[in-house]
Formats: sequence, structure tokens, C-alpha cells
Amino acid sequence: MKTLVPLQPSRPEPVPSDPVPTGAPAGVRAAGRRGLPTAWPLIALFVLYPVWWALGLPSFIFAILAVPMAFQLRRRDRIRVPPGFGFWLILLAWVVLSGLMLDVTAPNTLAPDGFGRYIGWGIRVMNYTALTITMLYVLNLSEKELPRIRMLRLFGFLAVVTVIGGYVGALLPDLKFTAPLNYILPDVIAKEPFVNRLMHVEVAQVQEVLEGEASSPRPAAPFEYTNTWGENMGILLIWFLVGWVVYGRGLRRLGGYLMVAAAIFPIVFSLNRGLWIGLVIAAVYVALRLALRGRIAVLAGMALATALAGVLVLASPLGGLLDERMQNGHSDEIRATLSNGAVEAANHSPVLGYGANRALIGSNRSIAIGKSADCQQCGNRELGSNGQVWNLLVGQGWVGAFCYSAFFLWCLWRFRRDHTAIGIAGSAVLILMLFFQFLYGALNTTLAYGLISVAVLARNDQYLRTLRREALAAVASAVPTNRRERTR
Repeated sequence: MKTLVPLQPSRPEPVPSDPVPTGAPAGVRAAGRRGLPTAWPLIALFVLYPVWWALGLPSFIFAILAVPMAFQLRRRDRIRVPPGFGFWLILLAWVVLSGLMLDVTAPNTLAPDGFGRYIGWGIRVMNYTALTITMLYVLNLSEKELPRIRMLRLFGFLAVVTVIGGYVGALLPDLKFTAPLNYILPDVIAKEPFVNRLMHVEVAQVQEVLEGEASSPRPAAPFEYTNTWGENMGILLIWFLVGWVVYGRGLRRLGGYLMVAAAIFPIVFSLNRGLWIGLVIAAVYVALRLALRGRIAVLAGMALATALAGVLVLASPLGGLLDERMQNGHSDEIRATLSNGAVEAANHSPVLGYGANRALIGSNRSIAIGKSADCQQCGNRELGSNGQVWNLLVGQGWVGAFCYSAFFLWCLWRFRRDHTAIGIAGSAVLILMLFFQFLYGALNTTLAYGLISVAVLARNDQYLRTLRREALAAVASAVPTNRRERTR
């Protein structure tokens, strides 16, 4: 029987200013005939993610690779869990129990029908479980099995891939293809709307966003949707800066600066207001943390770089694009309608919700208006499709939404004393997770990166506590024996 061990809270002793993550080099391998690194499932998840995306596996690869992760966890005597894990376990239970409500009609929505709702519910249960295993797996890897710095570099690798995908989506928006997996899936699964969307891979979503323009190509690769690209770009960019700039040296650090500069174009071109606001929130948070620690020189350099980037954007054609997008909130009315509908649904079923998103009767314009050439925004919008918190309100009621936010808030509070680069960056990621939940869905990649960030924070906290104990032990051993005896 496995023992779940909660992490103990850190004592408020002074910590080293910013210890560089240490550990075995990237080539450390597990004992075994195959010679694979112990952390090979996680490495395959990150390094090969563009391949999984092209194959149509982004919603299944987490569950596939969670199997070897679970087998590795099973061989460990004790399994450490992150702070606030009780909230997360309740959420998992609610995702399962809410399946009892799949046949119940939510207020002002169409009656559920078809077998697809059960497939969708099963996929959600599978992915929530898989992402939980992934978080526990990263948390329980030792520094020898997966050094923290290597975990940051894996995040950084995906950040580079996301920037490249942004350029591909912006410059080749019409590039699309059918995923190979589509040809081997059973028809009942392949034709389910959620799965069918994944099987038709697009590098960009072409949408009506700016006034006076028929369409605007918005980058999505290597993710399913433009909004997913945006929230993942924000999270991955934070970890990239830590791994390549803060802990980087020489050419790696220079490459980090160049990549951040290169990311400006797809970030602006994505027309993603949530991403823009999220990056501002993260920058302000980091600035406050640095100011409280007296890191004035670093803060000044950060402010100078931000101001320079802002001037370059405003002086280029991107400045006009940014201004026009901020003045055209075409989706605001739709989001307000869906948010109000989600709250109403949760009020009618506050404990278990309805197990899944529900299609509204009519549209945000009128219950009698459907989608047409003159009204592309009309039609049966889905309650729960405009953000993770709204998805949870409809699917798992107030209980599910509360547990999700409570988990990340608890972790944010728990690691507030970690003043290292990893601690500040990880806390910024948690703040983004809490902010993005009102705008975008989190399953699967965004939630995976958020939960892995929790695991990295927990491992860094454990490392700092080990340093404290060693420092106290060294001080104690340096005290003369007779002096220690007199003080007993």
C-alpha cells in the first residue's frame, strides 16, 4: 500500500538569494537494460509534442504517457503530494460523479442527446486523471532522475516550438491537414465533434476579429486553438526566461534574448488580448517581487527592456494592429452571455453541475436567431466554452469551480516565501492560471503545464529546505563541544 506524504511547510528562515538548480547532467540514465532515462515519459511528452500534435494525439498523449509514469510511481515506497492536494482530489471525484447529470437538461439549453456526450465525459475523466499522475510523477522524481534545470529547459524547448508555430500560423494560415490517427479510429469516435476537430489539424484559426476585415489569421500551432496558443505562450515564455536567461550563460543567454524578441511578432499578430493582459500581470507581479527583495538593478534592466520592446512595437505596423484589436471586442457580448448562462446553470445544479458543456437555445442575439451569412456570431453557443471556470460551473457546479481555484490559490500562498527565480516564476504561472481560467479552457496542455509548475515549485521548496537543514547542521558542528555542553 502506497503512502501519500504531504509536503511540510517551509520554516521562515532566510534562504539563499538564488541558488542555481543543481543535479546530475542531462545524460543520467536509469539502471536497466534499455538504458533509457528514468524520466523518459516526460521527455517524450515535451520533446515530441509537435509530432503528437501532427498525428492528432494532443488530447490522448497525456493519458498514453501517464501509464508508464503510473508504473514508475507504483514502484516507489512513498508518494509525495503537493499542498492543497485534497482540493484537487475532490475536483477529480466531482468530474467523475458529474457524469450522473449528463442526461439532465440545463436551463435555457437544448436537451442533451446522442452518445457523444458520454465519450466527451470519458475523455475528460481520462485526461484529468492523466494530468494528476503527471504532476505527481514530476514531483516525485529526484534531482538525479530529472534535474530542475532540465525541466525548465523542457519548458523552454516548447516555448521555442510555440514561437515557431506562431510564425507558421501567421505566414501560412491556410496550411491544414487530416491527422493520420483519423484513419484508424472507429467512426463513432472519429465523428464525435470534439475528436473530429482534433483530427483536422490547422496551424491557424481564421476569424473575423478586426472591423472592416473579412478575416484575420490567428496562430494556433502546435496547439488546437488560437486561445490555447496564447495562454500556453504566456506560461512557457515565463519558464523560458528562467531557464535560458536567468540560469543561462554565454550563447544560451544571448539566444534567450533573441528568442524573446522574436516572440513579439506572433504575440501581437495573434490578436490575443488575454495573452497581452496576462503578460502585463506577470510582469507587474515579478517587478513587485523584485522590488520587495531590493533587486533594483534587475528591476531597472527589466523595465528598460520592456520599454524598448514597447517602443519598437508602437513604432512598427504591429502598433496599429494592437490598437485596433483593443478597440474591437467583438467577442465581449458573446462571452457575457455565456458567462451569465454558466452562472445560471450552476445555480440550478450547484453541487454536481451537468457533467459537460450545454448548447444554448438560439444565440446571444435572440433565442430565435440561428447562424447565417449575415450573422456569423449567431447560433447555438456552448455554455462552458468561454473559460475554465465557466466550464467547471456548468460541468461540476460551484463545488468543482471552487476546488479548482482553491488548489492554485493554496499553492500560491504556500510557496510565497520562495524568493528564487524558480519560486517567483512559478508563482507568476499560478497567477496566470487563475487569470486565464476566466477567458480560456485549460484542458489539456495548459492545465498540464500549470500542474507541472506546481510540482517544480514543490521540488524547489524541498531543495531549499534541504539547504537550510544542511546550513544549520554545519553551524551546529562548528560550535565547540564544551560550549554546546554549557548551553544544554
